[in-house]
Amino acid sequence: MTMDITEFAIGLRDSSLLLGDYRSYRKQLSQKLLAIRRRLGRANSKNQKFQKKEPVTAENVKSNKEYAHLLLLSAERAWAHAMQIKSTKSEETTGQAVTGNPRDHILTRLSKASKHARELYTLLQDRASSGSSETDILEARAYLGSMAGAWEFEKQSEGQKSRQEVARKERWHPCLKEYAVARVVYAALLTQTRKDIFKDFINNTIDPTIRYAAYQAKLPRTVAVSSAALKFFPSDEAEISDLVKRVDSEAFSEQKPVKDAQVAAASGEVPSSIEWRGRSAAIVDASIGQALAQASSAERTLEEFLKSNTGVPTRQRANAYDDILIAYQDAVDATRRATEELEKEGVDEGDSRMQDLRVSSLAINYDLVSWRVGRNRVLIGQDDGRSFPEQEARKPKRPRKDGKPHPEQFEPRSKKLGRLRERNVLYDSTIQSIDAVKSLRGAMRDAVFVAELEGRRAYFQALKCLNIAISHSMLSNQLNALALLSRASTLASQAASSVPKSDRASSSAPTLDIHPSQLESLQKQLRHQIQRHQAMAEMRRIEQDAASAAAKRTRTAPLVEHITSFPAPGVSVDLTNLVTYPPRIEPIPVKPLFFDVAFNYLEYPGQAKKAVEQKATSAVAVNGAPETASPKPDEKKRGWFGFGR
Repeated sequence: MTMDITEFAIGLRDSSLLLGDYRSYRKQLSQKLLAIRRRLGRANSKNQKFQKKEPVTAENVKSNKEYAHLLLLSAERAWAHAMQIKSTKSEETTGQAVTGNPRDHILTRLSKASKHARELYTLLQDRASSGSSETDILEARAYLGSMAGAWEFEKQSEGQKSRQEVARKERWHPCLKEYAVARVVYAALLTQTRKDIFKDFINNTIDPTIRYAAYQAKLPRTVAVSSAALKFFPSDEAEISDLVKRVDSEAFSEQKPVKDAQVAAASGEVPSSIEWRGRSAAIVDASIGQALAQASSAERTLEEFLKSNTGVPTRQRANAYDDILIAYQDAVDATRRATEELEKEGVDEGDSRMQDLRVSSLAINYDLVSWRVGRNRVLIGQDDGRSFPEQEARKPKRPRKDGKPHPEQFEPRSKKLGRLRERNVLYDSTIQSIDAVKSLRGAMRDAVFVAELEGRRAYFQALKCLNIAISHSMLSNQLNALALLSRASTLASQAASSVPKSDRASSSAPTLDIHPSQLESLQKQLRHQIQRHQAMAEMRRIEQDAASAAAKRTRTAPLVEHITSFPAPGVSVDLTNLVTYPPRIEPIPVKPLFFDVAFNYLEYPGQAKKAVEQKATSAVAVNGAPETASPKPDEKKRGWFGFGR
């Protein structure tokens, strides 16, 4: 079982300093030390006279690893005490350099910390007695290198020194040697274990210290930190070098810079130049090239991950961008540090180194923003948010008691609006990132570049307007949705005329580059949506007009009078007003009557004779004999509307 020296010591330091300062960290270490001493029987009671305890042996470490923790906590407490004095007596706090007794006290505490770390390393070297592993020995030696390196660094960086001593660059070599051992060992352990604690300690503590010490030792800035560590790795550490090679066989192989950036990106090696819009700029600081090499390696890893894992969740696909963003952020920080160092030296802006740094800064910041936007596009969803599919509701795992299937559930409107709100936040972040590129030094001088940025900005603004229009359409605000779609169509046309053609394939990992097919799909979809919402807005207008007209009527006719007309959309049928009751005398339209007036006054040939014969025949048939018909009174002629004939 390994002792996890680095995770115990450095992890405790990070977690404690995150919540407090060096004073609280030192107090916490004292409490832990007292607790361990009591458990091990090495603590003195309050009334007992002080008795010096026996030193820790390798057998003690083998029997109980808390003996190793005892030495680690002692070293950490001495280091925390030195950092506490340095933070309270530093030049930033007091306005004066640390000299005299405070400086001696700091050096004494750091010397004691390195002494405890060396004691632990010596005990673990006896593997048979201590039961340590190769990893324990490596971590103990790296921890010793960090403590001894801090002691050597403090001896040279503070205090009053003569000009001859300041000019002597060899005085920084002991510090570089100790930190070189720590850097090489931790880098090898990082390659094997992939633990973040090694990576954070290298990036936050070891690399900045080596960079500063190498600068004071008059090393060129083109020498990378890893190269400086390999150069100053002590040759008498044969045992440690063998153990490091067992962990990482390529730990001592130095990568050479490559002039061609594309070749460097393909091979993962450190490039020596960077290309930006047809201009080549030399990489002034080696740390920039190292960060760019890591970014290139992360890009290849991302492309392979996205191609082989097409069905993974969106959040997991977005998290795959983290390594690229971290690498480019390291490159941005390295560029900024190199620029500040040249500005402190008073280097003119016309100097070639400063010009190369300005170009490198603009190119690296643009790449960082490009990949950040790509991550946002992955989080937005398919087609950059042009479509808005409904999410499938989660079905209960348990079956119903009656055995019937669960009814299909639809996504509620509130949840849809929440998803659209999250999309708009990502669109706002993307637009702000593009605006940040325009604020970089040297960006506004390139009018073509600014026009391209404006086109990309218009593309994402159009998508934002489209998604807001979708939310208004859900709330039945058709006119607002139509206005937003019209604005989105204008922005999409602006983007289509400004965005250049991208060399990247549409299936590659999304970045700030926009493929022409995506612009065409957006414009086509906006045209269809505008036509659809125009029709919906017109229907809505007709409904409102019909409703307003119905509201203006004081008395509506009963349903029986307009039963043949279909009710207007949005107007309900009044079933309480079917007919007029009580009924009133009203004219009723009927079929017109045609009268033949002359028929009552004219005799047609044969009409009168036929009538007399019919009367005689009817009389004989009734009585069996002819009888004389009684004379009938003459009928009066009727008027025009007598209807008699």
